Amino acid sequence: MVNRLLEYWRYPAQWSQEIRIAVHSTIPVAKGMASSTADIAATAVATAHHLGHTLDEPTLAHLCVSLEPTDSTIFRQLTLFDHNDASTQIACEAQPQLDLLVLESPITLRTADYHRILRLERLHAGAAMLQQAWERVQEACITQNPRRMGEAATLSAIASQQLLPKPGFDALLALVETCDLYGLNVAHSGSVVGLMLDRQRHDVDHIKWELAQRKLTEHWPDQHLLKMVTGGVELQ
Repeated sequence: MVNRLLEYWRYPAQWSQEIRIAVHSTIPVAKGMASSTADIAATAVATAHHLGHTLDEPTLAHLCVSLEPTDSTIFRQLTLFDHNDASTQIACEAQPQLDLLVLESPITLRTADYHRILRLERLHAGAAMLQQAWERVQEACITQNPRRMGEAATLSAIASQQLLPKPGFDALLALVETCDLYGLNVAHSGSVVGLMLDRQRHDVDHIKWELAQRKLTEHWPDQHLLKMVTGGVELQ
């Protein structure tokens, strides 16, 4: 990414020998949480700042996809994004507030390995469901309705089962129903799952108990209660 930026602004390529990148990240690697996108996007913005430039989001997106398939977390607003070529960039209204109980699996999957999976036919098969999910995402943002966002994510997760199935998926759907959660989302190129909820409204300890009772903790031994936040790269 440093080399790509030097080329973009027509600086000498050898300047890359004088730029040092130190990465400190708490994002689990190779589990579908966009750790590599975070690394290259942060590198781009930090390098641009060092060189006295700024990067707008569309330019950042094109730089990132020139290196590898990129997650839409580079955008501050929730964005429908073509992760392969950045040709689609459709921003939503502000997202509704909600929490996630993130279920972390020990299983890893490199993004490059995922993209070797032949999946075009199965993607087309789920197109109608994904269109419905996209419509609910937009409705959720316009109306600030976290339940609609949960429905959208659940539809997308169901479609994803045809591409990269998650173990115990039916049991997870049943848990969402039993505990009246907003929904669940999945890492489409990894092993992580998120239960979408409101920590003030839902009993998180009971949800964890249900996970254990249904033996789902065998697949996801680690759980993290987090708040859904906006995306984008921030300079500290």
